[in-house]
Amino acid sequence: MLAVLTANAPPQPTVEVSVTGLRSAKGQLLVCLTAKASAFPDCSKDKGSVRMAVRAAEAARFDVHAPAAGTYAIALVHDENGNDKMDKAVFLPREGFGFSRNPTITVGPPSFQSASFAVAGDVRQSIRMKYML
Repeated sequence: MLAVLTANAPPQPTVEVSVTGLRSAKGQLLVCLTAKASAFPDCSKDKGSVRMAVRAAEAARFDVHAPAAGTYAIALVHDENGNDKMDKAVFLPREGFGFSRNPTITVGPPSFQSASFAVAGDVRQSIRMKYML
C-alpha cells in the first residue's frame, strides 16, 4: 500500500480585537479585514477579505483569522439597526465606526496606510469606536 503524505497548512494568524466606546449593545459590529489598499474600508471589493458580523453585546473582544501573514487593516461599523450597512445622514455616518491603529479622522475614511498593521503571527488591535451623530 502506498502512503500519501500531505503537508499541513500553517495555522492562520489570529488578530485579537478589543473594542471600546460602543454607545449601545444594539445590533451588530460589521468587521472588514483586508490586505488591499484599494478595498479599504469597504471589503466588498476584495474577494480575499475577511468579513464577519459580531453581536454588539459580545463585541468587547473577538478574534479575526487572517488568511495568511501580511499587512492588513480593519474597519468596523456599529450597525445598530442590523441592516448590514452603514447608514448615513447627508454625508455623515449615523452609525459608529472604528479602524485599526485608531487613525485621526478628518474628512472621509483614513488611508489604508494609516490603519494598516503587520500580521506575522497572532497580534492584538484595540479599536476605539467613533460616532458623528
